[in-house]
Amino acid sequence: MESYLLDWANLLVRWLHVIAGVAWTGSSFYFVMLDLSLKPPKHPEDEQRGVFGEFWAVHGGGFYVSQKFLTGPKGEPLSNDLHWTKWEAYTTWASGMALLALIYWFGANSYLIDQRVLPLTPAHAIVLSIAFIGMGWLAYDGLCRLLLGKDNLLAVLVFVFVVASDYALFQLFSARAAFVHVGAMLGTMMVANVFFHIIPGQKKMVAQIRAGAEVDPTPGVIGKQRSVHNTYFTLPVLFIMISNHYPMTYSHEHGWLALVVIMLAGVLIRQFFVLRHRGESKWWLPLSGTVLLMGLIAAMVPKPLETASGNRQVSFAQVQQVLNQRCVGCHAAQPMQPGFAQPPKGVLLETPEQVAQHAVKLAETVRTGYMPIGNLTQITEDERQLIATWLTQGASTR
Repeated sequence: MESYLLDWANLLVRWLHVIAGVAWTGSSFYFVMLDLSLKPPKHPEDEQRGVFGEFWAVHGGGFYVSQKFLTGPKGEPLSNDLHWTKWEAYTTWASGMALLALIYWFGANSYLIDQRVLPLTPAHAIVLSIAFIGMGWLAYDGLCRLLLGKDNLLAVLVFVFVVASDYALFQLFSARAAFVHVGAMLGTMMVANVFFHIIPGQKKMVAQIRAGAEVDPTPGVIGKQRSVHNTYFTLPVLFIMISNHYPMTYSHEHGWLALVVIMLAGVLIRQFFVLRHRGESKWWLPLSGTVLLMGLIAAMVPKPLETASGNRQVSFAQVQQVLNQRCVGCHAAQPMQPGFAQPPKGVLLETPEQVAQHAVKLAETVRTGYMPIGNLTQITEDERQLIATWLTQGASTR
């Protein structure tokens, strides 16, 4: 019953995470587009009111005009009916951290720890998980404060820091958990930018405007910088959110490097859209991102399966013995492995017919090391090779 309820909790929190994430990403992309599409005001009186730029749009059967004031309107009070874009960000982060706790902390033995990478206890692994996410934000924020106004150098150092963190996480946790923790670290940076800099800076400026004081533009400059960072973090984080469905990426022996390439491709593609909002179409950017992804696909093509030395014939009885010992504990109608209410992805391996149905995927995931998850059942390399050889010999279940 506990595993069943955890599955429902996972589903409902994940659903909330996706809904909030769509709302946050949508508003973020919209405001980036809006900011970069502004044109000088057409009417002199608007410029005298403090309008920095305006944007006309048509949608839903009507016409809209948006105007931007850098430091509030001149000669008139600031509206009391201000819309604040923040709860989408906070809800996305809170639901994401709840998912991290449900899957990777509560199920640390299954999903967070890989004894082949580093023999950790659940308590130690969870402490490392929390510390890494928190220290990631502190290091990033420190770089931003230190290099304020040096945006190009800052961008390079932030990228280097993310790559180094990616590599380090692969030395601590399971490959799947390492991917997710890179996303959790970037997502925490994004929401902390909103919570600690963007919203407080905006509140400070609003208070100064309403008090009739001279507006300090510094919070706006910092908020703009962090907002720009957030838009480039978005596509890598969105990929990581769905990456657990594609083990060929993180279970590769150089999974950390695969993530670097995918993140870089995402940044290049996002840069294309950012510049396009300004009226610049630099097609080499998405082309470069596509070339990176195509190169990664080619580089990660699985090596052909090799038969065991001596080409000895492997019987299904031998394979079934390994499966019963190493795999069926999870891949059964009634899983015996703690933390599993249902077989992963609905794959059953209890009968010869079920094994035959999943033979190709079974051999691939076992051989790459993705399964068993975290090598919970301590399958050996010889046993992995046995299953691979059985597949090359026709995968007979007789």
